Amino acid sequence: MDTIKKSETNKFKRTHLYYKYTGFYTFVGQSIKKAIIPIVLIIVALIVLDFYVIDFSNLFTYITETYAPINILLVFLASESLLGLVPPEIFIAWSDKMPEPILYLTILASLSYIGGIISYFIGKWVFTIPRVYDYMEGKMKKHLKQIRKWGGFLIVVGALLPIPYSMTSMAAGMIHYKFRNYLLFGLLRFVRFYLYAIAIFSLL
Repeated sequence: MDTIKKSETNKFKRTHLYYKYTGFYTFVGQSIKKAIIPIVLIIVALIVLDFYVIDFSNLFTYITETYAPINILLVFLASESLLGLVPPEIFIAWSDKMPEPILYLTILASLSYIGGIISYFIGKWVFTIPRVYDYMEGKMKKHLKQIRKWGGFLIVVGALLPIPYSMTSMAAGMIHYKFRNYLLFGLLRFVRFYLYAIAIFSLL
């Protein structure tokens, strides 16, 4: 029993040292720092704009009444599948004005998860076309290098933090990261949506 515990402890230490020496912890720390500033700025901007320029509650109510939910959800899915073109926070704020906010928030989280899967397979498809692969590899060199080093942990970071999840997913597909593990780590995307909703719903 002691031998098993000792083996597990040594394995944990080796893993810890690997991520330490390869810069994973530094990367996560920098990502959090980079994420905090924009989030704070967005929150402050929303508060200021809401008080002095535009009533966001009325704005999202107008959007809800003007555009069919299916259209907005399709735009969101397209965004989450193609490099995260529109910040998810905008759609989270929109869901708060729907008749059943939690239901729509869950739908958004599910679509984000599905969008990541689509990006994963886009990455796998890109791998089969040499010219496209060379181009994408140049564009995503940093992401590919990171996911080769850190694998699932980078997917966890991408799912939770304001790092383009679509790019992380595409990179995972390009290096043929194990799909089952990708699906498992990607479930943390739901956690991010619910946590962000707690903050955003309270503002609007």
